[in-house]
Amino acid sequence: MNKWLRKSLFVIVSILTFGLVTPSQLMNNVNADNHNDRDIVEASSVDANYAQASRNIAQSEFNKERFMQELLKQAELQSYQKFGTRIKPVIENEFREMILPNIETALAETAAQFPQEDLKHLIITEQPGKGLSEKIFHIKNVDTGKDIVRFHVRREHPPQSGYWFNFHYHTHHDEFQSHHNLGSIYWAKNTPPKWMSDGKRVEHRKSELV
Repeated sequence: MNKWLRKSLFVIVSILTFGLVTPSQLMNNVNADNHNDRDIVEASSVDANYAQASRNIAQSEFNKERFMQELLKQAELQSYQKFGTRIKPVIENEFREMILPNIETALAETAAQFPQEDLKHLIITEQPGKGLSEKIFHIKNVDTGKDIVRFHVRREHPPQSGYWFNFHYHTHHDEFQSHHNLGSIYWAKNTPPKWMSDGKRVEHRKSELV
């Protein structure tokens, strides 16, 4: 504001307010308003910079190896949840030794299909299928909401061979039609409990296998 306009403004304000508002008070208010405007602009700039920095940190801190380890851990926990307390104690050791390594390989093959920056969009579903459902867990893309891989276990009862649990997975490449085998675990001659059943442990007697 030039000096001539400033002086004119002082005179007009003094006349209109009968001296209740002094020119110095007016200028202080103007300066305060200007200062507040600068604060708002600076705060907005800081917020924008912070948000961008957070995104950069999140991208730089993504670790594929740690991501795959966490994915495998969740896959194992989801499997045990599906087994329930009646089936889990019976097949847990065989599952860990025979099936879980194959799940790890399948997860690695799935991850290899995506650029590293896209892996953070893949998550494991949190609820296995109960009863006679085959679902253990699915891997899906949170951006599209679509499944990428589906890991299932199917009860099989070949003639004169007792009951088996066949672990396998399907992929989106063929609309989840093909079975990719992960291995099978023998149960017994008697019918297995339903998935996620809780209760008394059922003994697993391999001597019953014919």
